[in-house]
Amino acid sequence: MHSRRSFSRWRLLLAPPRSGAENMARDTALQTRAARSGETVFSIYSWTRPTLSLGRHQPASGLYDIEKLRSANVDVVRRQTGGRAILHDHEITYSVTAPVNEAGSLRQTYSRINRILVDGLGRLGVEAAPAAPVGRAPAPGIRPCFDSPGEGELVARGRKLVGSAQWRNEGALLQHGSILVDDDQSSLPAFTTIPASPRDAISQPSTLRTLLGRSPEIDEVASAMFDAVLSLEDGEATEMAEEEIRAETARHVPYFLDEGWTWVR
Repeated sequence: MHSRRSFSRWRLLLAPPRSGAENMARDTALQTRAARSGETVFSIYSWTRPTLSLGRHQPASGLYDIEKLRSANVDVVRRQTGGRAILHDHEITYSVTAPVNEAGSLRQTYSRINRILVDGLGRLGVEAAPAAPVGRAPAPGIRPCFDSPGEGELVARGRKLVGSAQWRNEGALLQHGSILVDDDQSSLPAFTTIPASPRDAISQPSTLRTLLGRSPEIDEVASAMFDAVLSLEDGEATEMAEEEIRAETARHVPYFLDEGWTWVR
């Protein structure tokens, strides 16, 4: 699985800040494109507004206080991938889309993408590693994604730093995840309708700021990750402009704006 070129040709995309619906729509468009083009795209992006993203199967209807979210100017979007809630604010998001015909199993591709992330973080000066198995994966409940690491998710100094999830559909995979720059996940319980208790406190995750003593800009993180791709996967990987995918992205935006999808469960 770790031999070079077991994925297809790679492209590298640093996208400008977009809304939650646009970011999810672009990842979906890139996944569709991967099946058609045979290319793998590694993207780095951020969000124009603080946004709560819900996992595909996560129960949320009636469990989050929509008025509290609106008052705090927090948008809500539901991802195509699984997992639990993430607040996208002081963080950087990555995504990988690829055809699955030569990609291997979900576990294999998850491991391969982790290899890139670990290498990229190392270039920033952060030592990270996949979390060890700790039993069954957490159920997609109301507990936030960064409350605890799942098997294979990246930890630094024993605490979760990167949360990731993968979804496969019609011959292509999408894996995306959040790299914490600062800790804003502890605010998530304040947006739920469930009264908090001391046992509901969220474990403090690792962040790039605490690990490095500073908050790196997105361009620096993107450069480190792209160098990892060039070193480990495809030395001829080329940059991709968001404009190449904008028209297809626009077709998917209404789906992620639909509250019937956002609050489907």
